[in-house]
Amino acid sequence: MASEEMRKEYDFSKGVRGKCYRPGLKLSLPVYLDQEAMAFVQRIARKKKTDISTVVNKLILTDKHLVEVME
Repeated sequence: MASEEMRKEYDFSKGVRGKCYRPGLKLSLPVYLDQEAMAFVQRIARKKKTDISTVVNKLILTDKHLVEVME
């Protein structure tokens, strides 16, 4: 696959400012775990018969609670 170089100039004269803007829109960005963390979370998810997202959310909220208690 040939890579294209950046042009010196681009024509945005027909562009519309804010065309894709959606106020209040919340994005769910992907989170990438390293192999060790993923294996740990997968193991818990299998044992609890749930999905990985649920396990990660519970782990994070548990840590959040511990930090709040310690403050």
